[in-house]
Amino acid sequence: MRDRRPGAETRDETSERAVVRSVLRLLVAVALIGALAFGTAMVAPSVLDDLGIDSNDFEVPNGVDVESDPTPSSDPPPAGEREPDVTDPDDPGTSSYETDVETVDSETVEDFVHAEVNDRRAEHGLEPLEWDGTVASVSRAHSDDMAQREYFDHVTPEGEAPMDRFQDVDNYCRGYGENIALTYIDRPVQDSASDDTIHYRTAEGLAEGLVDQWMNSTDHRQAILEEGDTPDWDRGGVGVYLTDDGEVYASHNFCLEW
Repeated sequence: MRDRRPGAETRDETSERAVVRSVLRLLVAVALIGALAFGTAMVAPSVLDDLGIDSNDFEVPNGVDVESDPTPSSDPPPAGEREPDVTDPDDPGTSSYETDVETVDSETVEDFVHAEVNDRRAEHGLEPLEWDGTVASVSRAHSDDMAQREYFDHVTPEGEAPMDRFQDVDNYCRGYGENIALTYIDRPVQDSASDDTIHYRTAEGLAEGLVDQWMNSTDHRQAILEEGDTPDWDRGGVGVYLTDDGEVYASHNFCLEW
C-alpha cells in the first residue's frame, strides 16, 4: 500500500494492520433522539476505503463480530384494506429503502408490524386488532410529517395530538391511542433489550425490531396489551415512512369505535 506522506518509507503489512486495528477501536457511539431508538454509527467501512485496503484481504481483529447476510423477508400476511374510502390528504403513500439484501418498502413493513402486534396480543390471550386503512393513513401521514420536519413526538409543532389528527380526517373513534418509534435501517443500532447492536436489512427484521422496542417500554407495551387504563381496542393501523438516509419513522394507532 502506498504511504500517503511525501518522502516517507513504505510500511510493512504488519504496521498497516496495526493502524487499522487502532482505528477500529475508536468507534463513536451516537445517541439518537427519542425514548425508543438508540443507535451507534459505525465508521469502519469508510476507514478501510480511505486507507485503500481491500476488504477481501483484511484480517478482522479478534472480538469484532462479522454478521452473516440475513434471509430475505418472507411474504407478509396482508394486513387489510389499502385503499379506504377516507384517507389523510397528507398520506405520502409507499416509501422504500434499498439494502444489500432486498428493497424494503413501507407497506411490507406495515403488514409485518400489524401481524407481529397481533401475535404478541395472542400470546397474552387478546383478540387480534382489525386493520383500519383510514387509521393507517393518518398514522403514515404523521410518520412522514415527523421525518420531513425533523421532530419526534406525539404532538405536532402546532399542538395537534393523535386524536386531533384523526378527527381532522374522520370521527368514528371514541378512544384513540398511539405508539411511535424511530430507528435506522441498514446501519447498526442498539438492541432495545440489551447492549448488543443489531442491523436491520430486511422488512421482516425491521418490523420485529419496531415491535420489540414498543414491547420493551412499559407505556407502549400497555397500549398494545390493553393494560392499565388502556381501552379495549377494536382496530388499529400502522404507518411507516423510510427516508433516503435510512431513518425509519413508525406510528401505530389504536381505535375504539363508538
